[in-house]
Amino acid sequence: MRTPTMGSRCVMIFLVLFFAGCSTAPRHPPKGNLPQTGLRSQRPYQINGIWYYPLPSAEGYREEGYASWYGQDFHGKPTSCGEPYDMNAMTAAHKTLPLGTYVKVTNLENGQSSILRVNDRGPFVSGRIIDLSCRAAQELGSYRKGLALVRVEAVQVAKEQTVGQDTYWKVEPVPSFRYGSFGVQVGAFREQTNALRLKERLSKGYPVIDVFPFQDKGYQYYRVQVGAYRDILLAQQELHRLQTMGFGDAFVVAMEGR
Repeated sequence: MRTPTMGSRCVMIFLVLFFAGCSTAPRHPPKGNLPQTGLRSQRPYQINGIWYYPLPSAEGYREEGYASWYGQDFHGKPTSCGEPYDMNAMTAAHKTLPLGTYVKVTNLENGQSSILRVNDRGPFVSGRIIDLSCRAAQELGSYRKGLALVRVEAVQVAKEQTVGQDTYWKVEPVPSFRYGSFGVQVGAFREQTNALRLKERLSKGYPVIDVFPFQDKGYQYYRVQVGAYRDILLAQQELHRLQTMGFGDAFVVAMEGR
């Protein structure tokens, strides 16, 4: 299933509009007060058939690293948000972005981009930043290769709305990428005894430390995760400390239900 190496973060969040079946440019609305909260009058710009709405004063999320994909072994099984995984849907798994976030994923090896919805957690292996659905991997041209160097940018969905003769853009709220519930995964083991041994080793330094079983490609694994942080910056600080202690493959992950 999934794996990490976080690249650069921050700057620029874009709004994306799925503009289905529209060949004519929308009219510019007049200046003045907007009819509803959440509507914007500035026209987006289009790249590769998708509409983007720049937010000049919003915190964003951006990273570069490797993308993998997961398919048949997980098809129909529950995702972290509770819905069944659909390998043919345009979705992805991410370690920390809020579930339900939309991301623009660009394959830096061929320039192809797709908009995906984050509905699962992962990849839980060092070296990769996002796990694509089978369909998303096909769309991005990474299905046969298995791995691809990508850029991940958080985006907002925008929808065209007409009020009288005027066209506006209704947008969703920007999710918080910094605050939530986070932990640091320090290891994953095939043998439960090894996971419990590491838990015992770290227990004196961490009041919160858990071992989570999971299956991948038919094998049972045990993930060891420490800490309970409400601020991702604090989790990242602890990550750096753990890396200096020899846990070079550690990474931050969001913890639903804590």
